[in-house]
Amino acid sequence: HPDPLEIQRQREARRRALARKHTKEQEQSRTPEPVEGREHVHVQTELYLEEISDWVIGVDTECQTDAFLDRPPTPLFIPAKTGKDVATQIEEGELFDFDIEVKPILEVLVGKTVEQALLEVMEEEELAQLWAHQCAYAELRNAELAEVQRLEEQDRRYREEKERRKRQHKELLQKQKETTEKIAARAFAKRYLADLIPSVFNNLHDSGFFYDPIERDIETEFFPWLMTEVEETLERKVLGRTMLDSLIRTVVEKRLDAFSSQPPFDQTEAPAEEPKPTDAEPQVAIETDADDQPVTEEKEIDELVAEAQRPRRISFMLHDSDQAGTEDLETE
Repeated sequence: HPDPLEIQRQREARRRALARKHTKEQEQSRTPEPVEGREHVHVQTELYLEEISDWVIGVDTECQTDAFLDRPPTPLFIPAKTGKDVATQIEEGELFDFDIEVKPILEVLVGKTVEQALLEVMEEEELAQLWAHQCAYAELRNAELAEVQRLEEQDRRYREEKERRKRQHKELLQKQKETTEKIAARAFAKRYLADLIPSVFNNLHDSGFFYDPIERDIETEFFPWLMTEVEETLERKVLGRTMLDSLIRTVVEKRLDAFSSQPPFDQTEAPAEEPKPTDAEPQVAIETDADDQPVTEEKEIDELVAEAQRPRRISFMLHDSDQAGTEDLETE
């Protein structure tokens, strides 16, 4: 069975809610009435629009209820009492005397307080001593740490100096070794190339890379010119000899024709006539000249040919950079 007080309380709450809602609707600003020829239409103003396709037909119905009757306020709920009541009666003199009974308690409290204070004081003194000892230890430790750092830095500097000295000594030894090797290589190369350079120069000189300009000029300029001149001279002499031979041949042929065309002397008149000395001598002289002339010309030609064919001796000086000497070259 429901409690009537609870039902009444729910109704009061519902009535207050309706009253608040009605008051709120009245306080809200209403939309003004539309002008003539227009009407208000409900429009969705939510963030997400919803399509309204089905319109539910609503019917307004009114119902009249009875008014609430005045009733007294609901009394305060008091739970039912449980258990049993018990009482105790204390007569005078049954309780302890405070002044007498409190003395040992106070003594204990004061003693404990004093003891606790002494303990706290001793603890503070011990803490002060510990703090002083800790400060002294920290100072000693910092001093020892600074000394250790100084010794480590000194050892590091000594070690770096040692490494630097060792590196410098190694570099010095390496440079000395390189210098010794270079000196040895230079001496070996110098001793090895001592005979190489003269031999190379001798080979180059024998191959013709080094030459005397006078000798080269004689070989390239003078000898070709000399041979050309000798050939031209020989050609001229051969040409002269050929022309001389052709002239001699022509003269001989003409004389032979002349002697062949003369009539023979009369043999009967020849013994009777005595030869005249005046006539015979010139003839003999002419014949002697005619006979001797070819012989003389032939001798001259032979002498010219012999002279042309005789080797000529040419002497010239050849100067060298190391020595000077004379060479006799014979050209035929």
